Amino acid sequence: MTKILEATYTNGNLILSEALSPDLEGKKLRVLILETPETDEELTREEKLTRFLEQAKQFSFKLPKDCKFVRDEIYDRYTVYR
Repeated sequence: MTKILEATYTNGNLILSEALSPDLEGKKLRVLILETPETDEELTREEKLTRFLEQAKQFSFKLPKDCKFVRDEIYDRYTVYR
């Protein structure tokens, strides 16, 4: 399950913008912290896109020159696992 929520950090506690499902009670969760600037609402769509792409670059990598993407091969694997 993946869910994105906003939270406020106050006195050592994260206060979520909405309650979590009771099904999650007692489970360990992974939390990814992304700081939201106070002026985020003032940014234009283009500025938000630029900021997102800059952050996404952290997770990119170069493929080897001999790497080939074969779409049919991917579809074959999909039907095997289905």
